[in-house]
Amino acid sequence: MTIHYLDDLAPGQCFKGNTRARVEENAIKAFASEFDPQPFHLDNEAARESLFGSLAASGWHTASMTMRLLVDCELKLAGGIIGAGFDELRWPLPVRPGDELRVELEVLEVRPSKSRPSQGLVKLRTTTLNQNDQAVQISVGSLVVQRRPEH
Repeated sequence: MTIHYLDDLAPGQCFKGNTRARVEENAIKAFASEFDPQPFHLDNEAARESLFGSLAASGWHTASMTMRLLVDCELKLAGGIIGAGFDELRWPLPVRPGDELRVELEVLEVRPSKSRPSQGLVKLRTTTLNQNDQAVQISVGSLVVQRRPEH
């Protein structure tokens, strides 16, 4: 496992997830019942009558699954995945029971910190895709990443 420091990253680099996550109907309903209890996330009949046309996972459930996929992906950041905020978060398509999700990442910007020389910010585009290679979540966010220690 290679640990990536800020100094190892450059705009244009791409990374892929190592795993896939299968979305189960019971998990959609369990997440929704606790965090987003709207009928189209909880009840198949209500979902059929909604904009979605059938049961759909909460966008926040998709975001949580994406976080898990990020932890398991090939991009291992020094210090861990420490978010500094998002510039963009979109859900272009709903996530359905039976979908298999994976992530792809692209480094957009690398910026050493002026006030904290031991770290910097990396701006990443994270795309969560389903089994048909359709984007179901796209985010652009900044992560705090450690710089390589000087010996």
